Amino acid sequence: MRKRIYQIIEHGKRSDKASVAYDVVMLIAIVASIVPLMFVEDCKAFHYIEQITVALFILDYFLRWMTADFRLGKKTLSFLIYPFTFWGIIDLLSILPGLSLLSQGFKIFRVTRLLRLLRVLRLFKFFRYTDKIKVLGKVIRKEKSVLLTVLGIAIFYVFLTALIMFNAEPHVNPETGAVTFRDFFDALYWATVTLTTVGYGDLTPVTDIGRFVSMLSSLFGVAIIALPSGVITASYLEELRHEKQEEKTSSND
Repeated sequence: MRKRIYQIIEHGKRSDKASVAYDVVMLIAIVASIVPLMFVEDCKAFHYIEQITVALFILDYFLRWMTADFRLGKKTLSFLIYPFTFWGIIDLLSILPGLSLLSQGFKIFRVTRLLRLLRVLRLFKFFRYTDKIKVLGKVIRKEKSVLLTVLGIAIFYVFLTALIMFNAEPHVNPETGAVTFRDFFDALYWATVTLTTVGYGDLTPVTDIGRFVSMLSSLFGVAIIALPSGVITASYLEELRHEKQEEKTSSND
């Protein structure tokens, strides 16, 4: 019985109707639980949605905990390990905001906002039920050395340009008298925004040195953004072709 439950709750074969139905129900529950976050005002319908979806999440959590030995393969030890795994923590954090004890017990604004933000973690559950996102996860693991290298270069360049800008630019615009870079965090924010070529325009350099650094940062940002995008796209397409080939091979057999 436990093995059959494991086969249903895990993303199984498409021919397994019970597993497909379970995935569909959970996906609907995930989407429904996020809908209240799109509205400022609350209503009774949202409370009912939260109660139903949280009940499903709790059931899903205990079913996965109950069958953890099949997933982790460490026999009895699996039941102790599962709550501390990545997915176990995500499942637990996605349940906590919906518990009536927490919802009624905490009326502090910051705590309420935190509980609402925890609901966003429910979107991570999509990774369990969509094949394409799983393929993306495989691609990231496969190309992690390249991606980490690019990330390291980007972080170093952000820190370097932020340091230059923070010391080269005046902290008060001499023309308007407005504050420019109040602290180093503002410089880091500016460097990140410029590197990604977004450029919100809320922080702008006023000196020639600052503008020259901005030009270099924007040009460098194009290369930094394009490199991981190209690597992920090429590897993703390769992984999809590999999966299609495996499906053809299995169908021929």
